[in-house]
Amino acid sequence: MKTVVHALMMVVVMTGTVWAADAEPVKKYTETVTTKRGKELTFDMVLIPGGQFEMGSPADEPGRKDHEGPQKTVKIDSFYLCTTETTLELFNAYYRENATPKRKFFANEAQKKQAEVDAVTKPTPVYGDLTMGFPYTNPAMGMSWKNAEAACKWLSEKTGKTYRLPTEAEWEYACRAGGKKSFGDTDDAAEVKDMAWFKDNSNKEPHEVATKKPNAFGLYDMLGNVREWVQDYYSPTAYKDGSDANPAGPKEGTVHVARGGDHSSPIEELRCADRTFQEPFWQSGDPQLPKSIWWLPHMDFIGFRVACSVTAEPPK
Repeated sequence: MKTVVHALMMVVVMTGTVWAADAEPVKKYTETVTTKRGKELTFDMVLIPGGQFEMGSPADEPGRKDHEGPQKTVKIDSFYLCTTETTLELFNAYYRENATPKRKFFANEAQKKQAEVDAVTKPTPVYGDLTMGFPYTNPAMGMSWKNAEAACKWLSEKTGKTYRLPTEAEWEYACRAGGKKSFGDTDDAAEVKDMAWFKDNSNKEPHEVATKKPNAFGLYDMLGNVREWVQDYYSPTAYKDGSDANPAGPKEGTVHVARGGDHSSPIEELRCADRTFQEPFWQSGDPQLPKSIWWLPHMDFIGFRVACSVTAEPPK
């Protein structure tokens, strides 16, 4: 019997979208991506078991902002989340295989039409150094939400699974990892220093991923290091207007949400409930007109991590 179960688990992780048929989904799997040059890159995905939690922050939480409420009970289905932020090594592989010849795009609508044709939309060349001088073990930085989304589509093509950005609700649920305090399972600033790179200990720069302690779900750097793009458009009333089950945010908007605080953040911005969104200064390092929809040059505080749904159907 153990042999049969083991064989089923192997099928689950080898091909197609990760799924749960008659067996429980695997708790963790390692994804392997082979580049066009034949190099194999890996990253770990961990199962985030479904459940419910109080999304947002209570009115008396220090550092709380109005758009973190009203706090409400939200139900989340099981899903997979990468144990680390997407690294420069993996993002560079995506970029090398997808960057278009240098050209200007004069209207967003023209790019949207191209996106409808291309399986993976093609980013224009980065303005400056993609790594910003950091090693490939550091998180990828300075990409727009559109670029992060395109990288997820590239991973999906490479692997046959459906990689995506987590929703804002999924991200907060994973960040809390069952904890109900400001920073998950603690309110202690001293303990936060063991889990996160932020203003008090980062020397004002991002660091190699997974060098701090993980949370109870085995996720590294959910607090600090770089902020992480999520799927949702931003709305100050998202919690009031959204669903109580697997909310995915507003259907439309102008900017997207980022979560988690970064290496320059004061400790109150590392709270699990803290929200931010793209602001105009995020494009201030881009001298081009119109501004690129792919890059936020020199912005070393914004990155992303990937999610993958658990489905009921086996891969085809």
